[in-house]
Amino acid sequence: MATSKPVQCGPCQKGNDNTEADIWCYNCDEGLCSTCSGHHKRFNGTLNHKTISIKNYKPSTKTINLKTECDKHGQQLNLYCPSHLMPCCDECISTSHSKCTGIKSLANIIENTKIEKCKESVEEDINSILDLLNQMVNNKTTNIQTGEQKCEGIKKSMIKIRQTINKHLDKLEEKLCQEIDRLWNWEKSAAIDFISELEEKRKNLKEIRQHLHAVVTHTPKLQSFLGVHQIEQQVHQCQRYIEDLEDDERTKEVDIKMNQNDELEKMLSQLEQMESFGKVMVDKTEITLKRDTSGRTDPQVKSREKSNINNMTMNIETKIEINIKGMISDMICLIDGRVIVVEWRGKLHLFTSSGIFQKQLPMPDEAYSVAQINNNTISVLFPEHTAIRIFNMEKETVIKFIKLNTLKNSIAHFMGLSFSNNSLAVGYGYCHIVIIDLKENIQKVIKVNELNVCDDIRSLVYCNDRIIYSDWDSRAVNCVDESGELIWQYAQDLSGPTKLCSDTYGNIIVIDKDRIIVVSKDGQDSKVLISGRDSHDSKELNGDLFICFKRNESSGFICNSFGNYLKKINVSLR
Repeated sequence: MATSKPVQCGPCQKGNDNTEADIWCYNCDEGLCSTCSGHHKRFNGTLNHKTISIKNYKPSTKTINLKTECDKHGQQLNLYCPSHLMPCCDECISTSHSKCTGIKSLANIIENTKIEKCKESVEEDINSILDLLNQMVNNKTTNIQTGEQKCEGIKKSMIKIRQTINKHLDKLEEKLCQEIDRLWNWEKSAAIDFISELEEKRKNLKEIRQHLHAVVTHTPKLQSFLGVHQIEQQVHQCQRYIEDLEDDERTKEVDIKMNQNDELEKMLSQLEQMESFGKVMVDKTEITLKRDTSGRTDPQVKSREKSNINNMTMNIETKIEINIKGMISDMICLIDGRVIVVEWRGKLHLFTSSGIFQKQLPMPDEAYSVAQINNNTISVLFPEHTAIRIFNMEKETVIKFIKLNTLKNSIAHFMGLSFSNNSLAVGYGYCHIVIIDLKENIQKVIKVNELNVCDDIRSLVYCNDRIIYSDWDSRAVNCVDESGELIWQYAQDLSGPTKLCSDTYGNIIVIDKDRIIVVSKDGQDSKVLISGRDSHDSKELNGDLFICFKRNESSGFICNSFGNYLKKINVSLR
């Protein structure tokens, strides 16, 4: 076994039973015995979780390696690049930072850095995140208690009714109880799982906080500086996790209600024809998290809110034959890890998080692009109908039809769809981007080229009040604000950028013909992750590709334009 000591089954431990685990679930982050793993595989919420044999499980190391040498070159870190905000060795400066200005001595930077103030700033971030996690845990705990009370109240009301009716009501009562238990057990289990996830985040943050004190207190100043610098990276990832929770369905307040049949009293004489007491439903209410918005001073040691793309590598792990037998126009990873592949002006194909075909979504043909709105809802662009359909995947119904009015002096051409801030952004007429809310109100029409020379928008990503889009004609990736003002443009060595997506750090992943490139979120840096020009996958990387990343993960899928295969990819930091 790869672990130093036996791993215990998580669910059994909660019941004070120490049973050794047979498998490890990466989604639940705990071991499972043979009995619990059987339930785990049969439960809808966990049947697609990624599991491995406990013999192959290798615990992750959470400690920070406080090395003073460069990981890449093995030389002493003695210089500091203010452009990239990172310590460097002599070799780093001569190879990767030769064009950077203002290179400084690391010793001088350390000398002028107030480590204690930096530590206080990081600790404030940790405490702020812990406060939000505490709020969510308290909200969910209270929610479970009130939900239990509501369930008991509904069941008691049924008992009173049943006293006046005959044996036929026994069947109706049993049917409703099963429906109540099924719905509530689902929601309760989801809430408990969410609390476990939040508790683990709290535990990790507390460990980071303890390590932060230890780094500052018991280590030389150089190691303190590097330690705090690395800890900041982890804290920023936690901050992004909190930001993503704002749109996460799991933070919503859950309530159990029943719409009792108003005609029940009148229908007591017609019980033989009655089929139900009422309908049990789950009512989810948005909650507002109280964030600490007090003024903050700039940290003494600055860090970038992104990964160091110079150290990023992309690997193709597995290839899954899908044989859609039609051209592909779009693909996305859903919040739960499943994948939707859009056939060119055709059907929507749904795959599991491991890339196995699940079903076709019952949507009209001629779909082109897709974007997710929340856990159960997607938006689908239909260029031929100049419309967007909002589709509920759980009920498999179209719940809204948004008609896109034709713009004057613009070609009715649509490319790209993305959702953020309760609004959809769609590429329209080659050189326009329309922002429209879910109430069918056009918020803005952005002309992305003021020189009236049409860009050729192929794909776009809408997030944080910014829109990043690929421009085939200009061979560039552009970032604009919601007024259309250019924030940055990346056009270095691009030969034909098409599809885009973003990773967990906000960096932009670009398909550039037979290459996959990552561009930093500020548009300043880039790196070729995979190139068909020098890869054994050159044949399959030729032509149009599509790419998507799983939310808050460093893995995803690529698909070729002919719909022959999905390839699972993984991005790591060396």
